[in-house]
Parts: sequence; structure tokens; C-alpha cells
Amino acid sequence: MKELVLVGGGHSHVEVLRRFALDPVRGARVTLVSPTRYTPYSGMLPGLVAGHYAFGDAHIDLESLARFAKAAFVCDAVVALDPGSKRLRLQSGREVAYDLASIDIGSTPLRAGITGSEHAIAVKPVEDFLARLDRLEARAREERLAGVAVIGGGAAGIEILLALQHRLARNARPVAFSVVADTPTVLPGHRPRVRRIFARVLAERGVTVYAGAGARRIDRSGVETADGTRIAADAVVLATGAAPAAWPREAGLAVDARGFIRVGETLETLSHAGVFAAGDVASMENHPRPKSGVYAVRQGPPLAANLRAAAEGRPLSRFVPQRGALALISTGDTYAVATRGPLVLEGAWVWRWKDHIDRKFMARYDVARRDRE
Repeated sequence: MKELVLVGGGHSHVEVLRRFALDPVRGARVTLVSPTRYTPYSGMLPGLVAGHYAFGDAHIDLESLARFAKAAFVCDAVVALDPGSKRLRLQSGREVAYDLASIDIGSTPLRAGITGSEHAIAVKPVEDFLARLDRLEARAREERLAGVAVIGGGAAGIEILLALQHRLARNARPVAFSVVADTPTVLPGHRPRVRRIFARVLAERGVTVYAGAGARRIDRSGVETADGTRIAADAVVLATGAAPAAWPREAGLAVDARGFIRVGETLETLSHAGVFAAGDVASMENHPRPKSGVYAVRQGPPLAANLRAAAEGRPLSRFVPQRGALALISTGDTYAVATRGPLVLEGAWVWRWKDHIDRKFMARYDVARRDRE
């Protein structure tokens, strides 16, 4: 029996587990290692922050899903990998041996170039963010929160800002919000019409936009941008671009210039046979794509197929990701914008459509619901 270890409970790995539950992999014992039992679905995180969803609506129970797949579940974090001995070292000090390993641990906000980033509330890890969000809400209720600055002008930063603003709007004292982007405009990767829509929304909500000079310093009184502008804030939220964990590079795995694991079209690493990677932590050679949950979800089925093939001694299959994807960006309330290629749509009905898609996705991994049925 081969030991197949899934490192991390990301969007690709939950689909691997679901498929192994429906069709068990022959010749392998499967173990999932994750630092948390509950993994968040990124598509519903803004809605959870805004208060539209409960915790259970937006999280997948990894322990239950692993049990459904007849896989072992280890609640711990991998901190090192030794490809020579094929062993993983966990935060607890325990070691786990593997014959095949797959890494889907996501990413964290980029802190490079920002002094004092430890003063900010990072949106990942999500469990830490949600805990600090509760304390932030308590400060707002006690009228000890006058201003919040969000660093990051991409879709994730804008969605989190608007969701947080919606959540805190229930309190008597209004909270001033600002966004800091190192690009000339927010949502730089989107079409002009999308940027215009969100410029309108931000203006209507009273959000101050500081674009063109990213944050270089954070302290307890706010943010200082690269051009010397001071932005007063009682709390700073870090929603910058993706940064990888350090241990894959330290293990000697092939990584790109930013430190993400380089994989080929089989999702196997370019440097070590039998080690795979998917989701944000992976960088597909010759097929670069944005660090987005939609691409991680699409990698789940080919990853499951190739892990099964590797365990059974069969050839691996090629996978080429789609070039574009539907983006559904919410505005804090029950309103959203949909965009794909030249198509741009907005409205409350778009949010209801997004809600339907997200709930349908989550239902696939609801083992308790499956047991009831």
C-alpha cells in the first residue's frame, strides 16, 4: 500500500477527497493534513464577513469529508518536507512518511516592502482573520473604531472592504473606510466598465481611494504610502497579492521567482516525481493563471485523476487550464457584478445567481446532508 498524503485542505483537495469517496483509490492509504478542521470557501468569504452567511454556510468540514473518503485526518500544519527521505515534518514535531504527496495550502497576503505589517489584520489565514474581525466589531460597537484602511486594490481587497463596511454599518457611529492600491486604479485586472462600476460604488459608500502608491509602513495610527501620504486608521486590513509559504522552497522543490511551486501539465512538480501541487501555491509552467479560487476548483478533477493514476502505476494525464473565467464580485450588500471577457452585468439578481452557484458548490461537500439523504 502506498501512502498518499494531501497537504492542506484547499479547493483542489476537497474535490480530490470527494472523488476518492465516490470511487476509492486502489493501492493507497490516504491522509489529509490540515492545520484546521474547517476550510473556508473563498467565494463566500465576503458574504460571511458581511453577515449574509453563517460560519457553517461558508466552511467545509474536512474531518467529516476525510472520514467519508475513508482517509485519515491529521489536524496539524506541515512546516518542512524532506524529499530524500519522503517525510513531512509537522508543527507538533510529528513526522509523516509519504510515497505520494500533494500540496494545496493556498497563500497568504504579500507583506514584502511593508514595514510594520504585523500591525495589520491579514485576511489569511481566514480563521485568524475572522477571530480578529469579531474583536474589530466589538470595538465599533463601543465607538472605539473611527477609521479602517484596507491595503489591496484587487477584487479580494475591494470585496472585503465593502463587506466589512456593510457589517459595521449597523453600529451607531459611522466608520470611515479607505483603500490603498499600488496600481493606478483599483481592480486593475478588470475591464474599464467594471472599474467604473466599482468607482461609483466606492464613491457612493464614502470610501476614500489612494491609488498609485502602495503602503510602505503600517503602525498603530494608520498607514504611510510610498509617496509619503499618511492615512489615519484605527485598524488596517491586509488584502494584498498572494505570497507563498517558505518551506516548499526550503525543501528544494522547483519554485518560480515568487516562490510558488512549479508544476507541469500533470500538476506534478517539475523537480520531484510523486510530489504534486495545486491551487494558489502552484505555478503552472507555460500556463500562468491568476491566483483565484476558480482555477483551484478546476484543478481538483485532474489532480484526483493523476493522484489515482500515480497510486495505481498508470501514466499521468495532461491538463491545460481554461484561459478565462467568470468573475462574480459582490458589493457588500446583496448586489454583485459579473464579468467574463467583454460581458459585464450587475444587479441584485447577479448576487442571487452568485449565491445559488456558491450554495450548490458547498452542497457537494456537505457530508451531513448526504447522510440525511
